[in-house]
Amino acid sequence: MKIDVLLGLQWGDEGKGKVVDVLTPRYDVVARFQGGPNAGHTLEFEGQKYVLRSIPSGIFQGNKVNIIGNGVVLAPDLFMDEAKDLERSGHNLHDRLLISKKAHLIMPTHRLLDAANEAAKGKNKVGTTGKGIGPTYTDKISRNGLRVGDILDHFEEKYAAHKARHEEMLRALNYTDYDITEVEARWMEGIDYLRQFQLVDSEHVVNRLLREGKSVLCEGAQGTMLDVDFGSYPFVTSSNTICAGACTGLGVGPNKIGEVYGIIKAYCTRVGAGPFPTELFDETGKKIRDLGHEYGAVTGRERRCGWIDLVALRYAIMVSGVTKLIMMKSDVLDDFPVIRACTAYRLADGSVTRDFPYDISEGLVTPVYTDIPGWQTDLTKLTSEAQFPKAFSDYIAFLERELETPITIVSVGPDRAQTIER
Repeated sequence: MKIDVLLGLQWGDEGKGKVVDVLTPRYDVVARFQGGPNAGHTLEFEGQKYVLRSIPSGIFQGNKVNIIGNGVVLAPDLFMDEAKDLERSGHNLHDRLLISKKAHLIMPTHRLLDAANEAAKGKNKVGTTGKGIGPTYTDKISRNGLRVGDILDHFEEKYAAHKARHEEMLRALNYTDYDITEVEARWMEGIDYLRQFQLVDSEHVVNRLLREGKSVLCEGAQGTMLDVDFGSYPFVTSSNTICAGACTGLGVGPNKIGEVYGIIKAYCTRVGAGPFPTELFDETGKKIRDLGHEYGAVTGRERRCGWIDLVALRYAIMVSGVTKLIMMKSDVLDDFPVIRACTAYRLADGSVTRDFPYDISEGLVTPVYTDIPGWQTDLTKLTSEAQFPKAFSDYIAFLERELETPITIVSVGPDRAQTIER
């Protein structure tokens, strides 16, 4: 069997959680391969709204195995809150959730370091969520990390050594006005809670399940344009969000990858600082934000909104080998008489390119737009492709030509049922 991978292709917030929930009935296993609780996957069904941060979206399907892979960074206190919320709503986790011993732990002092590093950057700050993600990955790469498997042996002394090292770093940053007593107590409670779960060598588990003929869906967090190597650096996350990250974040070979699903919005959004060539600062951008309820699932932050960027999308499709596209939030554009799509960039020297350049900072690239007639029809009531208004079908066909990749699923509303396969 092959692993199918599901990725966001923009700056995150594309609607991955809902799509995973729609696709999971076809799979035996759902695995998360990178990122941490800075990402929130929002799912709505049966009148209930759920936000998942670290737990794979397959948890809502009663008979699925769910795996948190080694590439994930895990905050025990936030994980405990998330898991207990799910348990209270009737979803049993302990028999169906496996956690990699090699996943790294986000410590309370990582969050302090996150805040201290942002403060030190001043006007050049990245705009992190403050969840400690970057410092945790920094410790991982510098071989100073604390892992889930460490909670099974001499944990207290390991923790104390890491905490002392962080406190020294905080003093060097002149960041000393803090008290983590309560947070740390809650964090330790989360450690005890983690010990109740099946802590495994997830690379062996995933490969064994594949040998047994089980089907696996691999779920990414954030989006391609936030990839630490290929995104809009330095305004990126600290992990590889592209398809290759699934191999390193779960311990599977590239020959095990099957379909690569790329999720896109019919427009584009971004949270936090960083370049965004198609961003709209006018009433149109505000209208998209309001209609799309574009506020962060975890942070509540307003998302910046703009037209779809096909230069960035072609690049994202290329670096991950995307085989199928899934378009979300099509209904948000229902009222617009004209919809714009950026098909190329005009560079500072006046030349035009369809390739994604090294630097897309403001002033270096200007979007070249193609205008497409809007459909001005309420899509939310539609249940099949046959009901699509012609203008909407034309928009889909235009995107498929530009991106040279088929759009196989279209979402026309937030509910699980408002999902149309083509």
